[in-house]
Amino acid sequence: MKSTKTYLIESQSTKNYSKLGDYVMLVKLKLSMLVVFTSLMSYLIVAGSSASIVSLVLLGLGGFLTTAAANALNQVLEKDYDKNMKRTADRPITTGRMSSSEAVMFAGLSCLAGVSMLALFNPLTSLLGMLSLICYAFVYTPMKRYSTSAVAIGAIPGALPALIGCTAFEGTITVFGIGIFALQFLWQFPHFWAIGYLSYDDYNNAGYKLLPQDELGNVDRSLGLHSTIYAILMIPVIGFIHYLGDVSMIASLIVLVTSIIYIGFSINFHQRFDRKSGLRLMFYSFVYLPIILAAYLIF
Repeated sequence: MKSTKTYLIESQSTKNYSKLGDYVMLVKLKLSMLVVFTSLMSYLIVAGSSASIVSLVLLGLGGFLTTAAANALNQVLEKDYDKNMKRTADRPITTGRMSSSEAVMFAGLSCLAGVSMLALFNPLTSLLGMLSLICYAFVYTPMKRYSTSAVAIGAIPGALPALIGCTAFEGTITVFGIGIFALQFLWQFPHFWAIGYLSYDDYNNAGYKLLPQDELGNVDRSLGLHSTIYAILMIPVIGFIHYLGDVSMIASLIVLVTSIIYIGFSINFHQRFDRKSGLRLMFYSFVYLPIILAAYLIF
């Protein structure tokens, strides 16, 4: 096992950093773009032909800036823990390339701008955006070091972008909004647990208590079973969306088949509980969300 100092020396000696690159890392650009994608797709699904380019731009920018603020605060709060993980040891605050005060100032300005943009739609949308930031940065982030229940708490801000996209157009919480929120909430458990299983050593080095452990200190095999259970729970949600959310039979069938495959990968992970099955579940989880959102949008 490499030491923290080794991680930092290797990461800084083999990469060239720029201020722009540091901010890309600070906001977790890929994660933030996934949040924006989910929100925009949900908006397009409920808005249909009434969608406007101006609204899409405002929603995209507002969602991105709010998420960027949450991610920046997350890295400020975890700077002393990130240095113990190989994949986070070269983050700008951890290495000292960026001060915590600079990151906090950026987060404050980004939050103000992002929530203000969301408020242009309606108060509920801005409230949900602020709730997502608070839950992620100030509840999920510290709880990661104490309890596996942090995964469930983190799934709330992870699923709120879908609901935010719906409320931006509807102005209220609808049946479809609740359904798509629930679907994305449940999707995150197999998704995260597969990632957590593959990165267990990193999480363990940082002192995070995100995964259940057996008496020997290894990942508990119940993780695979729990992944399967949460994937199966997505089936009644799909039925709920179909019957009460006014979506087509074709869309529901596509989402159902896509979800059954997700269950299959979760069962395989439960049975084999090895790196190969974890990788398959993780990779499929990345394509699952775009497929179901596209199905609801197109059909």
